[in-house]
Amino acid sequence: MMGLRKTILIVEDEPTSMEAMAAYFEIENYRVICATDGEEMSRALDRHLVNLIILDLRLPGKDGLTLLRELRSKSDLPVIVVSSRSDEIDHIVALEIGADDYLDKPVNLRELLVRAHNILRRCAGQRSAMHENGTARIEFDGWELDADARSLTDHRGADIHLTGAEFDLLHHLLRRAGSVLSREQLLEGLGEHSWSLNDRTIDVLVRRLRSKIECDPKRPRMIQTVRGIGYVCRAGQKRSA
Repeated sequence: MMGLRKTILIVEDEPTSMEAMAAYFEIENYRVICATDGEEMSRALDRHLVNLIILDLRLPGKDGLTLLRELRSKSDLPVIVVSSRSDEIDHIVALEIGADDYLDKPVNLRELLVRAHNILRRCAGQRSAMHENGTARIEFDGWELDADARSLTDHRGADIHLTGAEFDLLHHLLRRAGSVLSREQLLEGLGEHSWSLNDRTIDVLVRRLRSKIECDPKRPRMIQTVRGIGYVCRAGQKRSA
């Protein structure tokens, strides 16, 4: 299915579910590593180059949301959350923390495979696509977004961790700086993210971006709300080759 074999880390304490997911991905030529709790997950990440994590919320010890929050403090590694919790609030919380996707249990394995494939394909193709579009680096108000490295650094050169969706939204806003963009236009800018995207998703992502790049997130200067329409990026830009 993919040229280079990708590594999936499945963090799941229910044996039947873990075995089913692992077997399905292995048949599709993925390398699979399994962990049953946060400690095993941490050891696996230390020992292996992982491309994607499938993370259950109900785990012994630290739950999935806690592990996701800890991961996002140091990495933007793609994460698909799977959970038997069907409350919409869990979806929103997982998104706010930084999940790339969310599936309810029982998981349709074919759908999980497709979503994992889409996320990995997006991550692999995003860098070359951005470079070809001539926006490899964008400097704005002391910040620098590097499309090749998919990184954001502040005026001190410190790396600011962004999830895949946060990065893509910020990049889209910066490329269209000065233009008022509707939520629908911003959703289109997120490309192949496999979340069930909606207007609320954009608002959550904007709120998260503001908390990371605005001096005062409650009085944003760079990403401003246009009531009844959407958002506009007011960041001053200087583009680099």
